[in-house]
Amino acid sequence: MKSILSALAITTALIMPAIAQAKTVTLNVNMARYGGNGAYLAFYLTDANGAYAGSLWMAGGRAKYYRHLSDWVRLTGGNPAEVAGITGASIGSGQGGYLSLTIADALFDAGYTLHIDAAAEDMRESPNEIAVPLTSAGAGKPVQGSRYIADFTYSF
Repeated sequence: MKSILSALAITTALIMPAIAQAKTVTLNVNMARYGGNGAYLAFYLTDANGAYAGSLWMAGGRAKYYRHLSDWVRLTGGNPAEVAGITGASIGSGQGGYLSLTIADALFDAGYTLHIDAAAEDMRESPNEIAVPLTSAGAGKPVQGSRYIADFTYSF
């Protein structure tokens, strides 16, 4: 994964109502050694009611594989426009990476959940691989994945 700052126009328009009231957040993912091809990952938010609130980033740039990110697809209808301009390379077994982006302060401690769906070619899908409340207190605390992700953290 490469570092992406505020060049994420869709994310910025979606979740950043005022630049002065936002945090630069680093999302750090370490992949388990699952022995397969690079994983596609969908990073997205849901609100306190579980309704889709927006996509943050997609690891894996070929839209034909997005259908394997089943919870993300269910919430978005699989619409590639949800991640237009905010995609990067898939992430391989045993690899890690980070992503920096700007998220509105109003989303922290307000009931939002950050989700990561994962899938790898010729392997099982892992919807909702990570689901972590977006809270100030949760920053820097590792969350273990269920299949492809060894651990995930977000920090300010």
